Amino acid sequence: QVQLVESGGGLVQPGGSLRLSCAASRSIYVMGWYRQAPGIQRELVATITSGGTTNYGDSVKGRCTVSRDNAKNTMVLQMNSLKPEDTAVYYCYARTLTNNDYWGQGTQVTVSS
Repeated sequence: QVQLVESGGGLVQPGGSLRLSCAASRSIYVMGWYRQAPGIQRELVATITSGGTTNYGDSVKGRCTVSRDNAKNTMVLQMNSLKPEDTAVYYCYARTLTNNDYWGQGTQVTVSS
C-alpha cells in the first residue's frame, strides 16, 4: 500500500501561480498529477519517473513544471499563468514498479478573480 498526501491547493487569480506538493509513504517509480473538473474526464497534468523523465498534458505544457525528491519521496508541481479552465480537483498519482496505481484524496484548485 502507498499513502499519498497532497497539499497546496486553493484560490488563485487568473495569471497567478500555485505550487502543489505530494508526499508518498514509500519510494515510487512514477509520480504525477491528474485533474478533474465537474462533468469532465480526469486528465493528465504531469508525471515524472524516479529517473526524472517528465510528461505533461497538452493543456498545461509550458506553464507547469514537475519535480521530485526521491530521497524524501516527495513531488512538487509548479503551475504558472493559471487560467480559469485550470480549475479542478487535482489528484496526486503514484505507480509502483509492479504497476499498482494509487491516488491521493485530491486538492481543490480554483482560478477566479
